[in-house]
Amino acid sequence: MPALYVMIPAALVLVGIAIYIFFWAVDSGQYEDLDGPAHSILFDDQDPKHQAALQEQQDKAGATSDQPEEPKPRD
Repeated sequence: MPALYVMIPAALVLVGIAIYIFFWAVDSGQYEDLDGPAHSILFDDQDPKHQAALQEQQDKAGATSDQPEEPKPRD
């Protein structure tokens, strides 16, 4: 019985800390983009073929000035 006098307040303190951390994470935006990191691993930013294709497009756009430039991809 005396152990309950210690364990119940300790459990309540732990639950309070867990709730505080959860609300802090929600307020700081930790759960706003759940799909972005899962999809970003599928795309390789350092793909040499992709960079070469972009360079070719830029060269073609520079040779003919009447065509609008292609937008550069975001890093």
